[in-house]
Amino acid sequence: MVRTQIEDRGVHDLAVLEAMSAVPRHEFVTASLKDAAYEDHPLPIGAGQTISQPYIVAVMLEHLALEPADRVLEVGTGSGYVTALLARMCAEVYSVERHAELAAAAEAALARLGYANVKIRVGDGSLGWPGYAPFDAILVSAAASEVPPMLFAQLCEGGRMVVPVGLPASQELQLIRNVNGQPEVQVLEGCRFVPLVEGTGDSG
Repeated sequence: MVRTQIEDRGVHDLAVLEAMSAVPRHEFVTASLKDAAYEDHPLPIGAGQTISQPYIVAVMLEHLALEPADRVLEVGTGSGYVTALLARMCAEVYSVERHAELAAAAEAALARLGYANVKIRVGDGSLGWPGYAPFDAILVSAAASEVPPMLFAQLCEGGRMVVPVGLPASQELQLIRNVNGQPEVQVLEGCRFVPLVEGTGDSG
């Protein structure tokens, strides 16, 4: 998976490649889908959600340019697979999931695999996790119609956020940098994610 689907397609960040080689993706899908766990497409995980295509995950992580000491907010825990990758690459991961059943399953999988530098809560991901802000990086695994202002407000100066933006039929992956308190936007590529649903809990 890492060599043919990711490295051969232009992702060369060693930390990303090493994390994706080390984290067992099959541990984050149902038993019936384990044989398909390393194929280059999304897979259903329940509650109308998916585990994202490995290549697009790698692109998102590479553009976040993570450092080992970083504190990262993840919006959309989902299966916990990307959470595990983040946990290998940085110091602290704070992840928000709106579906309680997915949050519980992800927490169990991460604990089983020994990832101890992760906190997960159920809530409205568009509100972030103000109690632990600011963050060095934010990764959003659902598409927003625009960059959620409360998420940008939780980026530290120089922080980076990767977020899919747009309607279901037309989305683009964006890299947002906090430069002197203002968003600096770079469009990365087209993408397709489930929508970010707001108003499903408090901000924590």
